[in-house]
Amino acid sequence: MSPDERRARRAREIVDATRTLFDQRGMREAQIDDIAKKVGINRAIIYRHFTTKEELFAMTLVDYLGELGDRMAEADANAGTPTERLDAQAEAFFAYGTAFPAFVDCAQALLRFRGTDLVDEVSQNRLVELGQAMFQCLDHVVRALEAGNATGEFAVSDPQLLANVLYAQGLGVLNLVGFQKSIRELNSGMPVMADLPLGEVVSWAKRAMVAMAVSPTSAAAGEG
Repeated sequence: MSPDERRARRAREIVDATRTLFDQRGMREAQIDDIAKKVGINRAIIYRHFTTKEELFAMTLVDYLGELGDRMAEADANAGTPTERLDAQAEAFFAYGTAFPAFVDCAQALLRFRGTDLVDEVSQNRLVELGQAMFQCLDHVVRALEAGNATGEFAVSDPQLLANVLYAQGLGVLNLVGFQKSIRELNSGMPVMADLPLGEVVSWAKRAMVAMAVSPTSAAAGEG
């Protein structure tokens, strides 16, 4: 095995260990020392393969995005109209994020950086990998939006931008799902936390996503 192959293999082992700990404990509870111990290496070796903790998280997010993209592709292939495709992709997205809450935490940990600042935390090659994984995921949404534009169901001037907005909006909804509570006010004026109706939240979120894309003409016809 060449030095490059050994290096790639070790990096893969580190990402696999990170992903396992994320799924078992959550991202916030998985420390670099724990990851190193699981691989059977010193923590210093991790930083020979990943320049920062954020870079390791970015590569773990690439792992999640690959799985999510496969699920969205399957959902897309089994749907019919552009609206049905968008709905099915959203369903796959929310189901995945609910099953893997560490994906949400990992994605949002990177979104807290400005894009121009992220280059200080993640090397150029790794950023390219992350961007490719993100594009492959969002491209399913873009294609559904473009198909809807072609049929007149949607009126989206910039499908790629809207796909990014829907991704960020979806992560926000998944944060609420993870919180598992809604804030309500009693007649006395005192706020209380009530159990969150998961199915209803996801249903509204999907309707909101489609509403952002639908054309005014289609919406009026639907109301009629």
